[in-house]
Amino acid sequence: MIDLYYWPTPNGHKITLFLEEAGLPYRIVPVDIGRGRQFDPEFLKISPNNRIPAIVDHEPPDGGGPLSLFESGAILVYLAEKTGKFLPADLRGRKTALEWLFWQVGGLGPMAGQAHHFLHYAPERIPYAIERYVKEVARLYAVLDRRLEGRRFIVGEDYTIADMACYPWIVPHERQNQNLDDHPNLKRWFEEIRERPATKRAYARAKEVKEAERGIDEEAKKILFGQGPDVVRGGR
Repeated sequence: MIDLYYWPTPNGHKITLFLEEAGLPYRIVPVDIGRGRQFDPEFLKISPNNRIPAIVDHEPPDGGGPLSLFESGAILVYLAEKTGKFLPADLRGRKTALEWLFWQVGGLGPMAGQAHHFLHYAPERIPYAIERYVKEVARLYAVLDRRLEGRRFIVGEDYTIADMACYPWIVPHERQNQNLDDHPNLKRWFEEIRERPATKRAYARAKEVKEAERGIDEEAKKILFGQGPDVVRGGR
């Protein structure tokens, strides 16, 4: 059994996508990031960066005690290695999957996140910041669109953790001021993944958790966007 410390964000969706595809038994432990639950001491023992997702695997491959992991990219690699699924075994295929996984972790996710922030959550509208991040997200969409030309999935014909990492960050494309019609290869890929049964199950789990969400109010904004070093030192 795997405990998944989760909230319905793009990074959280990455892990439910994998778990549903692989058929691994798991239990969702909601971490309401808008109410500051990511700073609870028990959660910090698992995720020292105050972020979801994180997991505790109660049956790790080494046969030892429960194993905790944080950071979505690291979790995807761990789960792929644990199950032998969704990560190519050959050197070149594995290399390519990891390249695009890290491309998402280091580029697509952070840039799309900044676009979300300045478009929807910043206390004042800053045209320079909006243009900067919306244009960069558009560039990254174009990079992925070019990669998908002539390929079913990011690595090739097989669905991998690279696709699982990228897909949730494309789901909110409209909130990023992006038009998938501008990226036909990306649109085709997106629509195919959206229709996968495991994708539908993963996002259904998100709806279950979201029923308890109160939304991003002013209190939540202070928690989500006002973090400094005092959070690491034990404050909020």
